[in-house]
Amino acid sequence: MNTTTLSLTDISDFLHTQLAAGRYPSDEQGGIYRPGTRPIARLGIALEPFPGLADWVEQEQLDALWLHRPWHLNTDALPSDVGVLYHHLPFDETLTIGYCEPLASQLDATGDLEPIGYKQATTKTGEPLPKRAIGMLLDVNGQEFDECLDHVKGLLGNYDRAEAGRQFGVDRIAVVGAMTDELVREAAERGANVYLTGQYRKPAQDAVNDTGMAVIAVGHRRSEEWGLRALADMIRAEWPQLTVIVNE
Repeated sequence: MNTTTLSLTDISDFLHTQLAAGRYPSDEQGGIYRPGTRPIARLGIALEPFPGLADWVEQEQLDALWLHRPWHLNTDALPSDVGVLYHHLPFDETLTIGYCEPLASQLDATGDLEPIGYKQATTKTGEPLPKRAIGMLLDVNGQEFDECLDHVKGLLGNYDRAEAGRQFGVDRIAVVGAMTDELVREAAERGANVYLTGQYRKPAQDAVNDTGMAVIAVGHRRSEEWGLRALADMIRAEWPQLTVIVNE
């Protein structure tokens, strides 16, 4: 826990570590999008710029912003000393549907997490960067599919699609940021009863049919909104004196 005066760089460095941004090419790591000079006591978090953002900054007396997708931000509308942080891919892969320890905790995982599926990028000079798991397998206490579905709905607000498959119960969940034939079959081979993902992908339908896998597709936007709350909790845990305001 840190109680010192915060700068934009302090928060950027912390998130670089927590989101394991070093696994990504330099142009995908995120960090400081727009420098700011204010000491930070109040931080605003949002997925992207929205109508009224400048008014929100003023009303909430924000010293800095974190945006998942800052690409269309009108920086001229903000006070010149308000800085902006951003993390796009590191946030998506670490705090939405994927290998996400906070989500595993909220799903009541009972043991160690197991990675499933990998991506790996290279530097501009072709050097390999560390592998990134795109999903996790986690054990849970035995439950009916409907109970699992209700739990997921409670965490993320709702879901786009749910298929019970041919499962008699749930005690192992695959949480994966992609849905392919290969990944569904691997999850089944490794004992998963439920495949929790963002978007239901039709090319994986044969694997779902063959394995009897239950599937819950929560929708990418919902997973991002859950991730915003998880990000805010992560920052508050590090700096309890910092006010973090989430705009969903």
